[in-house]
Amino acid sequence: MSSERIVSFLPSSTEILYEIGAGAQIVGVTHECKYPDEAKNKPRVINSFFDPSKMDSKEIDLKIVELMQSGGDIYLIDDQILREAKPDLVIAQGMCEVCAPFTKEINRATSVLGYNPDILVLDPHDLDDILISIIDIAKRVGKVAEARNLIVSLQGRIDDIRVRAGHRGIGGDVYNNKPNTRPKILCIEWIDPFFTAGHWVPQMVEIAGGINGLSSRAQPSRRIHNIDEIMKYNPDKIILMPCGFDIDRTLREAKTLETNDKWKSLKAIQNDEVYVVNAGAYFSKPGPRTVTGLEVLAKIIDPESFQNVIVPTDSYCKINSK
Repeated sequence: MSSERIVSFLPSSTEILYEIGAGAQIVGVTHECKYPDEAKNKPRVINSFFDPSKMDSKEIDLKIVELMQSGGDIYLIDDQILREAKPDLVIAQGMCEVCAPFTKEINRATSVLGYNPDILVLDPHDLDDILISIIDIAKRVGKVAEARNLIVSLQGRIDDIRVRAGHRGIGGDVYNNKPNTRPKILCIEWIDPFFTAGHWVPQMVEIAGGINGLSSRAQPSRRIHNIDEIMKYNPDKIILMPCGFDIDRTLREAKTLETNDKWKSLKAIQNDEVYVVNAGAYFSKPGPRTVTGLEVLAKIIDPESFQNVIVPTDSYCKINSK
């Protein structure tokens, strides 16, 4: 049985719904649902309690810590728009209270509506789970065939990267003139304070031919309390991917690192191997475009082997880190 009217509390589920041909069934989204462009025209049932665009990384972190400690709302439901949406299905997530509306918002939505819509809670922790979530959504909206076609396409792209990266290592090709060595990669999900990227990102790094450091596959992103931990790992390449930020926003945030002597002493900085990616589009959200993120990582980790892989022009850039 398919649901006719859908409210999406997740940018990634909104993307998935459009990808499998169910965009017309969406009757409500969040302020973060900006892809594809059509999603911007859907009624917004969720907004942020504060405007992060006017705050730096440290201010955002302090505001979120304050709200979580006080029990305050990070996200606000527009009661009237939600009632007008009259959803049969609400799609939400159980992964991160900060990233998107969570259990508290689901309970509030049910209270506002005065009835119990069908609820689908997604909880993806790695790329495999992201593909499973596509099928989970498709089953609820009657788009299973479309979802299977999408998954075959995405899995093919994942396998292509995995095989090529693996062949390079196993076959004895060289990386920096050292046989069978893979570069140590550090993916930073927040700059002030430092967080190392978790969930699906560690798996993406490994598939793309790197050694992931300071975080574990399928585990939450982790706060790094002391830069000495980064210095001890001393990565070959550093990739800045602050949660939800695009390249321009990240470049502005990265300027705070220019006066950090410990940061400047790192091998990756000395060797000019620091990259910025469009995290909001290709890394932060567990949707189909994370596979583009995987391709971006492959090009960063091994530019020569993956030079013929085409990625969007807004997906990443190298920064002059010295």
